Amino acid sequence: MFQDRKDAGIRLADALEEYRGQDVIVFALPRGGVVLGAEIALKLNVPLDLVLTKKIGHPLNPEYAICAVAEEGEPICNQFEVASVDPVWFQKEVERTRAELKRWRLEYLGDTEPHDVEGKIAIIVDDGIATGLTMMAAIKEMEKRNAKQIIVAIPVTPYVIAQRLMAMGVDLVSLQIDRAYLGAVGAYYADFQQVTDDEVIALLKQVNG
Repeated sequence: MFQDRKDAGIRLADALEEYRGQDVIVFALPRGGVVLGAEIALKLNVPLDLVLTKKIGHPLNPEYAICAVAEEGEPICNQFEVASVDPVWFQKEVERTRAELKRWRLEYLGDTEPHDVEGKIAIIVDDGIATGLTMMAAIKEMEKRNAKQIIVAIPVTPYVIAQRLMAMGVDLVSLQIDRAYLGAVGAYYADFQQVTDDEVIALLKQVNG
């Protein structure tokens, strides 16, 4: 159990100490992952950037991810679930989600260019993981941008998802790999209040100046 995202970030930063002094960029998934990413970037004295991905929820249960979309590239999907929904609705959701990601980039980063991660180590951070689809989309994004090494840093990871991530060839740094996952990320936090857009912007400025 973590007190809050800051507590989880501090503990993850300690687990990533070996990467201090290396050519690293921390990429956080907004919004919750940015709190943890800031702690890691400050501890390692490296830049903090965002990797923008967003889930598409099932039309009958929006919290249940059936797909994840990054700024570019093909969506990462649960093909069984996608096959069961209206294809016209799904295509519109992909387009709507991509438009939302463009809005996020403009709001959080303005006209700042993404950090060039080619030949460097990318540490991808989020506050938790359930289906793993948004993280997989983030991994594909870093692969496309030719990161030398991809590290996924997550406080708690369901055992099955941990196996899938490692099968993608990434290094997983997780404080707990849980065979009896509690079903919701918030179950592992005493305080899991929603992170605001203003907090994301402030944290990016705090780390990057």
